[in-house]
Amino acid sequence: MFIVDVVLSGLVLGGIYALIAMGLTLQYGVARIMNLAYGEFTIAACFAAYVLFTVSGVNPIIALAVAMPASFVINWLVYAIFMTPLVKRAPDAGALEVDSILATFGLLFVVQGVLLVIFGGTYFSYSYLAVPVQILGSAVALNRLLAAGIALAIALALYLLLMKTRMGTAVRAVAVNPASARLVGIDTARYAAFAFALGGALVAASGVLVSMFFTFNASMGVVFTMKALIIVIMGGVGNVLGALAAGLILGLAEALSAGFLDSGLTMAVNFALFLAILLWRPAGLFGKRAR
Repeated sequence: MFIVDVVLSGLVLGGIYALIAMGLTLQYGVARIMNLAYGEFTIAACFAAYVLFTVSGVNPIIALAVAMPASFVINWLVYAIFMTPLVKRAPDAGALEVDSILATFGLLFVVQGVLLVIFGGTYFSYSYLAVPVQILGSAVALNRLLAAGIALAIALALYLLLMKTRMGTAVRAVAVNPASARLVGIDTARYAAFAFALGGALVAASGVLVSMFFTFNASMGVVFTMKALIIVIMGGVGNVLGALAAGLILGLAEALSAGFLDSGLTMAVNFALFLAILLWRPAGLFGKRAR
C-alpha cells in the first residue's frame, strides 16, 4: 500500500499547488504583472486563518468566505495604487514585466517585514480535522483531503467563469492580445485589474487551505512564489488548465521523490522536471509558441 500512500499524498499536494499557481497565472498571464510578493500574500492568508481559528474560533472553511473577498479588495488596491502607474508608463509588455518585478520585489519585503513584526520568526500551526481517513487501505489526513477537494472545486469554478461567461471571455481576450481586445471595445485596464484582484482572492484561498495542515512562518513566502512560478511556466503562462495539470504533476513528483529517493531531493526533482518540460515544450504544456 506504500505506492497508494505516495500517489494520494502527491495528488493532494498537487491540488493545493495548482490553486496556488492559478492566482499567479491570472496576474502574470492577464495583467502582465510578475508578482514576486505572491508567496507573502499566501503566508499572510495562513496567518489570517490561524488568528481567526485560534483567537475567534472561526472555522477555516468559513475563514475562506472572509479572506477571499478581503484579499480581492486588497489586491485591487495594490494594482490601482502601485501597478497602474507602471502600466501607463511602460512602452511594452516586456518593460512592464521588468518594472513589476522590481516593484513587487520591494513589496515582498514590506509584507514580510510586517508579518515578522507581528508574529516574529516562530513557526505556527493549528489542529483542524487532523484525523486519518482510510482510502484504498491507506490513511490520509482528513484536513488534507478537504483542502485538496476545496482547491479543485475552486479551480473548476474559475475554469467555468473563464470559459462560460462573457466576463471570462473578455479576460481571456486580454490575456491573448490586449491591443486586439481594445479594438472590440474591451476595457483592458479594467479587466487587467480584475484579473490581478481575482488572483489575489485565489492567493487567500490557497493560504487558508495550506494553513489547515502545514506549519508555516513569516519568512516562507518565497517558497510558495518559486513553486507557483515553476507551475505557471510549466503549464503555459495564462492557462488555467495548464496550471492545474502542472500542479498535479509537481505534487506527484515531489511525493514520489520523497517516498522512493530522499525528501531532501524534492527541489532538485522539481527543477529537473521543470527543465525537461521546457526543453520538450518551451511554451509550457498548454502554451502556444509565439509566431
